[in-house]
Amino acid sequence: MLITQSAGKFLKRKNSINLGGELIDLSVPAVMGIINVTPDSFFDGGKMEDEKVLLAAVEKMIEDGASIIDIGGVSTRPGAQLISTKVELGRLLPAVEAIRKKFPAIPLSIDTFRSWVAVRIIDEFGPVIVNDIAGGTLDSKMFETIGKLEVPYILSHIKGTPRDMQENPEYDDIIKEISTYFSEKVKRLTKLGVKDIIIDPGFGFGKNLDHNYELLNKLDSFKVFQLPVMAGLSRKSMIWKALETKPEFALNGTTVANTLALMGGTDILRVHDVKEAVEAVKIFCEIKATIK
Repeated sequence: MLITQSAGKFLKRKNSINLGGELIDLSVPAVMGIINVTPDSFFDGGKMEDEKVLLAAVEKMIEDGASIIDIGGVSTRPGAQLISTKVELGRLLPAVEAIRKKFPAIPLSIDTFRSWVAVRIIDEFGPVIVNDIAGGTLDSKMFETIGKLEVPYILSHIKGTPRDMQENPEYDDIIKEISTYFSEKVKRLTKLGVKDIIIDPGFGFGKNLDHNYELLNKLDSFKVFQLPVMAGLSRKSMIWKALETKPEFALNGTTVANTLALMGGTDILRVHDVKEAVEAVKIFCEIKATIK
């Protein structure tokens, strides 16, 4: 996959999002650091229960170059059981409060598929990006709520639910199906007044190994939407299974996959390892600068 002149034009689509009156610049791909305040996430579950550990992790991500911190209170790994809104908020509220207090300038994203959670967090702490892995499929009020909240929304593709999404997913044409999904949902969101939409093809969410790599190879297919694209590849099974290893040994593979995603037009990399992702962005930008 070579960076061509057409790819350069692709990267000139909408290159900023408005978060509470502050613009987040995406003219250079941004890195979003993952903070999971869950006991059962596939890679870092249980590591952020202590506030000091949490804040130290966020501080390191910011020092390493993270532009956004994404905080999740529900594990959405394959086969995960859904928890109650009360439990989710019980995890998120103290974490967001601590991060907002110590790092007030860093833009925050909340990884939730529940509109009520988004409302509560924004009422308490101000505007955040809402990162919905379900693309509105698990909460019928999500799109309407985002329109009222006037915050950026990450529209992800999923097939099924976290509990059953990896039970033999099938596609006749994965790019066509996901493009149709985005087209319909972007229209609905736009009609409801949502101005800042980021699309995420949902690596690992209802896709097998071959699906994921076809998607990675054809990421530039989504340029027709002229919207920022986010890729969440970090240490996922599509990487560690292909390498016949485990998530904790999948950093090098993640960096390779992130680089390919950048070459396909990704604007935001969602990662556990910020330093390595920022370095991938820097190398990509050096190559991009040679395009005439």
